[in-house]
This record gives sequence, C-alpha cells and structure tokens, in this order.
Amino acid sequence: MPRLILAVAIIATLVYITRRINRLPPKARKKAFVQLGLTVTVLFVLFLTVTGRLHWIGAALTGALVLLRQLLPLIIRFIPTWLSYRGSSIGSSSSKTSTVASRFLRMNLDHETGKMSGQVLEGEFEHWELDEMERSQLESLLSYCSKNDPDSARLLESYLTQRFPDESFDNQQSYSESSSQMQRAEALSILGLEGEPDSEAIVNAHRHLMQKLHPDRGGNDYLAAKINQAKDILLS
Repeated sequence: MPRLILAVAIIATLVYITRRINRLPPKARKKAFVQLGLTVTVLFVLFLTVTGRLHWIGAALTGALVLLRQLLPLIIRFIPTWLSYRGSSIGSSSSKTSTVASRFLRMNLDHETGKMSGQVLEGEFEHWELDEMERSQLESLLSYCSKNDPDSARLLESYLTQRFPDESFDNQQSYSESSSQMQRAEALSILGLEGEPDSEAIVNAHRHLMQKLHPDRGGNDYLAAKINQAKDILLS
C-alpha cells in the first residue's frame, strides 16, 4: 500500500508539472521538459543506488547527471550567443536591428529584411515570442494592450499588419497620445546605433529605416513617429 500511494503521488506530481510546462512558451517549454527529464533520471538512478540495486558506476553516473543539470541552464543560455557570434563572423556585418520597447512588448526590426519580431514582456503571454503565437492569441493580446497600454497596442498592430497583410483585426479602441519621454539610450536602440554617432550616421540610419517602414513592408505612422523622434533627440 505505501508503494502504491508513493507511485500515485509521483504520477500526480508529474502530471501537474507537465501541465504547468505546457502553459509556457514553446522555447521555454523545450528547456523545461529537458530539465524535467534530467531531474527524473537523476532521482531514479539515485534511488537505485541508495537501495543497492545499482553498481557504483550508477553513483558516478548520478553525479555526472547532477552536474549536467546544474550546467544546463548556462549551456542553453550560451548557445544563442554563440550562434549569433558565429553567424556574425561568417556572414556580413549588416545584421543590425532596431529595438522599440513598450510596457508589454519589445519589438525588433531587422534593417536588411525589414522583418519585425517581438517578445511579450508582461501579462498572460509573458516571455512568448510573437512569431510563436497563433492569431487568436495575438488578438487576445491586442485587446489587452489596447485597454492597458496604447504604445504596446500600436507596436502590436505594426507587427500584425506585416504578418497578416491581407487580413484585418477588429480593434475599435481609440488611443490617447503617449506621454512617455524618450531617453537617449532608447533613441540609439531605435535607430540601431551605439556610442556617440555623428550627425551623418544618425541621418543615414534614419533614412534607411524610413525606407523599411513603407506600408508594403508593415510600417505605420506610429513606428515612423518613433524613428523621427529618435533622430530629433540624437541630433539635438
């Protein structure tokens, strides 16, 4: 009977953890399942070792798995950086991006392709990448942003216009003008610049981005206004 109770408790725990993991964004979900698998394996091998059902090699294997589990988050965190570095060293140096952030979203614009991508910073879909989300989820996020942060709603509408160019979204929310003041660091990020760029670099970056914000490429008045504001701040 105690073994049966223990087995039921373990299964219930695994089901609960699995359901929690399934609510995570796809990228975080993969990482969580890997960590869960390693944890279950470590506990199982440790149980066999303690009960004398596994040779001493099992104990060594357990130690190695424990170490791997501790290092896994660091390895996973390092891989994108390594891939980015490798890609930048192999490819051209023209992989600049502009970043516009609001309360709920961080949006990136690739200077070469004009493609927008973004990540949710708060709310129900926190840590989700916009490219991973289905239309129904994006509509729910748009409705939430419209009610709570106009800047986020405008950014999301820019993304939706580019991703679904032939579709419309039912959003009747009227926006008030944003009262947030742009800082120099944000202006640099929007234009994809660093350090102390001269006026020529600022003007060139502004012109290049405005070309990418043509309506046919998913641009809109809000993004254009942000880029114009960034230029004015850096030139002032």
